Amino acid sequence: MKRYITLSGVGAILVLVLFAVYRGVDSTKTPIVTPAAPPLAAELVLYDWKENMPQAVLDAFTQEYGVKVNYLTYEAQPEAIDNMRAGQTYDVVVIDSRFIPMLAKAGLLAALHKNNIPNLRNISANFRELAYDPDNRYSVPYNWGTTGLVVRSDLVAEPVTRWADLWDSRYAGRTGIWAGQDREMIGLTLKSLGYSANSMKPGELERALQRLLELKRDVVFLGDYDPASSADVLASGGVVIAMGYASDLLLGREKNPAITYVLPQEGALMWNDTFVILANSRNQYTAELFLNFLMRPDINAQIANENHYATPNEAALPFIDPAILNNPVIFPPNDSLVKAELILPLDEAGQKLYADIWRRFTGSSTP
Repeated sequence: MKRYITLSGVGAILVLVLFAVYRGVDSTKTPIVTPAAPPLAAELVLYDWKENMPQAVLDAFTQEYGVKVNYLTYEAQPEAIDNMRAGQTYDVVVIDSRFIPMLAKAGLLAALHKNNIPNLRNISANFRELAYDPDNRYSVPYNWGTTGLVVRSDLVAEPVTRWADLWDSRYAGRTGIWAGQDREMIGLTLKSLGYSANSMKPGELERALQRLLELKRDVVFLGDYDPASSADVLASGGVVIAMGYASDLLLGREKNPAITYVLPQEGALMWNDTFVILANSRNQYTAELFLNFLMRPDINAQIANENHYATPNEAALPFIDPAILNNPVIFPPNDSLVKAELILPLDEAGQKLYADIWRRFTGSSTP
């Protein structure tokens, strides 16, 4: 896609403007001076999933602003959160929306200066001012997607349509789950029972635990999260049904075209990654200009065209490759999301409740 690099209104922020306002010819009036823009940092640190941000986009920012972007990566969200809590210094971090309240309460996030991020207006109203971050005080939505089922369509006895199919005895020993995705696993199990994926009712969670223990006897654990491992085991037929994401399908189909993706009838799970700036960053102004750059329609579309994730940036949609924009796996139609639920943040009591369920599941011996 041809990329257009423009100032989009932010270049003016970089210029120090001094001017005076006089009444008549009275030279004794004190001139009004606009605040000087802070100097740009020489380098920013972006902390994100591996290969989630195209290097070409980072290079374009460096070319325009003269700021190098040091791209550091993590393997799982708990790893990123542990490093943030330990005081590691990053400027911009990509984090799942469910963790925003916890990180904000811990004082780890900087409140955003929205006047430095005018392109925030490009974000769809459906993704702004949500419960996890009212008024988008701390976060800028980045991308979103669903958690569903990845299936070897040629190896199942009949079409897979439900989360409950993970428990089908015909596929014992050939179903897969991500060991490190605790909220997703508990959530999809709750959905399979007809409950909310974010249930806080102890009785419902206890029934979900018992159902998870039934699954544990015959399930294949796919590790924390690595789409390559999912693609390989599905391509080989070692697993025929697995919880997964659009990226699992896109990579898996390169190895075997019979791999398909299903949004379960009980309702898919949804996720939403966001950008945040850490409170210990010394480069907040430069980080905000970086976020504004990423929210430009052409730049944001370039990201979606390369990483194949849905963007909440409405202004970017006309610039996205139609093959991606019209792919129902990446941009699912609204009618397929009627029963879908976003995994929501938990309060302290909820965190303890869910942690206990997961500890009892992972720590139990196989029934």
